[in-house]
Amino acid sequence: MSSLTVVTLCTGNAARSVMAGTMLEQLADHEGLALEVVTAGTHAVEGQPVSSRVKLAITTLGEADTSGLQRHRSHQLTQGDCARADLIVAMEADHVAYVRRQHPDAAAKTATLHRLVRGLSLDGEDVRTRISLSAFDAVDLSSETDVVDPAGKDQSEYNTCAQEIWELCQALTVLLGE
Repeated sequence: MSSLTVVTLCTGNAARSVMAGTMLEQLADHEGLALEVVTAGTHAVEGQPVSSRVKLAITTLGEADTSGLQRHRSHQLTQGDCARADLIVAMEADHVAYVRRQHPDAAAKTATLHRLVRGLSLDGEDVRTRISLSAFDAVDLSSETDVVDPAGKDQSEYNTCAQEIWELCQALTVLLGE
C-alpha cells in the first residue's frame, strides 16, 4: 500500500493536533504502517513552536517520543493539505464543521478522532475504501465527542488530554492497519 496521508486538526495547531500527529507517527512507525502525518489548525498563528506543556504531557506517557517536536511550527489548514489528505482527524466537532464550510471537498474524509475509533468502516479491501465507505460527511455533529482543549489550563489537563489522545491513537493505528 502506498503511504497514507493523515492531517491531524485542532484549533491553533498548538496542542491536540500536535500530540495526535506525534503519536500517530510513532505508532505507525512501530507497526510498520506507511503514514505521512501533517498537523494543522483551523485558526492557527503560523510558525509558533510547541509549548513546554505539550512536551511534558507527552513525556508523562512514558512510551511516547518527543524527539520530533522541536521541528514543529504551527500551521493553518490549507486547501493543499485537504487535497493531499486521505484522512483528516479532527479533535472536535467544530473542526469537522470548519472543514465542511471551508473545504467541502474534504468533508467525506474528515471525522473526529472519537468518531474514527468507533465508526471507521471495516468493509472494503484497503483503508482508503473504508474511509470513503464511512460517509463521514453525513455524520450528525451534535452527537460527537470532543477531545477537550487543554489550552490555558494547568499541566494536569495537558497530561489528561495526552493520555486520551494516546489511547485513541493506539486504537486508530490498529484500524488503519487492518
